[in-house]
Amino acid sequence: MAIPHDYTERVYAGVLGKLIGVYLGRPFEGWSYERITAELGEVQYYVHERFGVPLIVTDDDISGTFTFIRALEDDPPPPGAYSGAHPPAGPTAAQIGRTWLNYLVEERTILWWGGLGNSTEHTAYLRLKEGLPAPRSGAIATNGQVVAEQIGAQIFIDGWGMVAPGDPELAAELARRAASVSHDGVAIHGAQVVAALEAMAFVEHDMQRCLSAAVAQIPHDSLIYRMINEIRGWRAAEPDWRVTRQKIQQYYGYDKYGGNCHIIPNHALIIHALLHGDDDFGKTLMIVNTCGWDTDCNSGNVGCIMGIKNGLAGIEAGADFRGPVADRMYLPTADGTHAITDAVRVAYRIANLGRRLAGLPPDAPKGGVRFHFTPRGSVQGFRPEESDAPGAEMAVASGSGHSMGGGRSLALRCRKLTATRSARASTPAFIPSVAVNDYFNRRGYGLLASPTLYPGQTVRAMLVADPANAGDLAARLFVRAYGAADALEIVRGQEARLAPGERQMLTWQVGPQDGPIAEVGIECARVKGGPAGGTLHLDWLDWDGAPDVTLTRPKHDGEMWRYAWVNAVDRFEGRAPEPFRLIQNAGTGLLICGTRDWTDYRVEADVTPHMVAAAGLAARVQGMRRYYALRLAGAKGDGGRVIQLVKARDEERVLAEAAHPWRFGQAYRLELAVQGSNIRARVDGAALFDVTDSDRPIDGGAIALLVSEGRTATQSVRVAPLD
Repeated sequence: MAIPHDYTERVYAGVLGKLIGVYLGRPFEGWSYERITAELGEVQYYVHERFGVPLIVTDDDISGTFTFIRALEDDPPPPGAYSGAHPPAGPTAAQIGRTWLNYLVEERTILWWGGLGNSTEHTAYLRLKEGLPAPRSGAIATNGQVVAEQIGAQIFIDGWGMVAPGDPELAAELARRAASVSHDGVAIHGAQVVAALEAMAFVEHDMQRCLSAAVAQIPHDSLIYRMINEIRGWRAAEPDWRVTRQKIQQYYGYDKYGGNCHIIPNHALIIHALLHGDDDFGKTLMIVNTCGWDTDCNSGNVGCIMGIKNGLAGIEAGADFRGPVADRMYLPTADGTHAITDAVRVAYRIANLGRRLAGLPPDAPKGGVRFHFTPRGSVQGFRPEESDAPGAEMAVASGSGHSMGGGRSLALRCRKLTATRSARASTPAFIPSVAVNDYFNRRGYGLLASPTLYPGQTVRAMLVADPANAGDLAARLFVRAYGAADALEIVRGQEARLAPGERQMLTWQVGPQDGPIAEVGIECARVKGGPAGGTLHLDWLDWDGAPDVTLTRPKHDGEMWRYAWVNAVDRFEGRAPEPFRLIQNAGTGLLICGTRDWTDYRVEADVTPHMVAAAGLAARVQGMRRYYALRLAGAKGDGGRVIQLVKARDEERVLAEAAHPWRFGQAYRLELAVQGSNIRARVDGAALFDVTDSDRPIDGGAIALLVSEGRTATQSVRVAPLD
């Protein structure tokens, strides 16, 4: 597998194409061709404003695609393991199935939770949860043909094509394993074709040759193979895409196949659009969206394929699809780290997986900072904000130069500055308002997330003042945090003054806030006697360090503090006397806050068990099945009550245990300190365990309150740097 010279940028174009496609098709998902043409006409551009809905949404096509690929991160094969090896080494279907169990929050994230036998993915999840491993979890023999052959296999598959550039055989094999977690039969064949198309798109410009290489990966007597050959023939005989669409509806329409959203009709539209789109990004998306049926799914796959094949230039050749998106995306899972993210960060994660598989070192621009703006045109979620006083203006644009560690930076062009009017640009660090989240929840795809930035962490940014500025400009870092009534309140760092051409690093340790931090950015201000405008170039922005924060119900009446926790328990009571009253009816639930960037820190909390099998505190949480936990256990059974230090890494293992006659209704102070591979535990101030985990230690992650089969309560949780 030879990595193309522009591999990372093409992955970024594929991720961006996926986002554009999903956002374009989402508002009218499920509509027929007749309804779309009657009410919308040909879909040339975003239509969300006609429906009064957000453009940037939570969606299974996005979150599933860029979450399940994490099996390559969590169970990585050795570098270069896939080079020339067919079939390649892991991950196996069973390992990918474990990724589902770790990152899915049941009934809340990623999937359409439509019930057993109705939603294919929900059915597969329940099989996995019951202990039936993949591929049996998605097999026809387990779930029946209709359930197993729905569309989900191909909508989640793009990542597996992007990690195998130029190698359709590898892409198809990885797609087969990933798709078999939840699907079987023709659904797997469709997923293999999409992944192989994406792998070929890195190295082959001609769509017909890409398609020939893709169909070579599936059985020649399969329905997908036969259908694609027929569509290719229809296209050759008739250039009008509407004629081909009519034939697809006649011979492969929804009325021919069972279930809620069968793969065959929708896969047909993907192939149809790719063949009739004349190699044009906008036209290809127009065709697949105007044709109807599962528009966001089909449009997302098509956008990804076309993004990879034609690159950023292809996306930019027509309408401005990139500007409104601004790289923004949501990936809600049980690991809140990546819930608020952007196309650049996701693309570099995927590209580095591909590089690892090829035996190459990772690509980490500017030392691996979060915001580096390396791909052409990228803004990583940064957008202008309104100033405190109306009038000042800020424009944000990707630009070349003004960077020590890379070729590009973000230009912040401000004007109409006065002594009282500053201009700002920011990027999200947390979820939008309660109202927007209510919309996501009503759609069935909630935005569970943790803030990405916390008090106690240090923010750094490298700024360069444009040499053409007429004089000095002032700049400072700032955050917006949720306060009383969930209003956003601005907090500023120390002001710096930059002369024309000057480079300066801004550093700020964020102090305590009344609520979660929602945004982080740069403010530009006028200095006394200075010009009313100019340009600052943001080379990069990042933050690090352990948080220093107490998490509890604030004194004000805001609600956003509750949303800062990834809610993976059956009930997180909102009106209980305690800020954290948690109830779990069966199994183990977690209430999670923080990010995987947290490595060495200590966490402590009061835990009051009430009729519960186990209750406790967890550190380095990386999902539902990866963490260290200190828990009070033994409320059921004959073994007596104990306190345990456990490690969960898909399976659970007790690292240390001691007798402890804890009682219902009594509060206990639990504390964990994690440093490297060492885990220390205390209870009520007394040292309890000091353990070194030498077996694949969990190297970083969030904190969580843990509850198993019952109720527990906590007043506050303290997270702080190690002493």
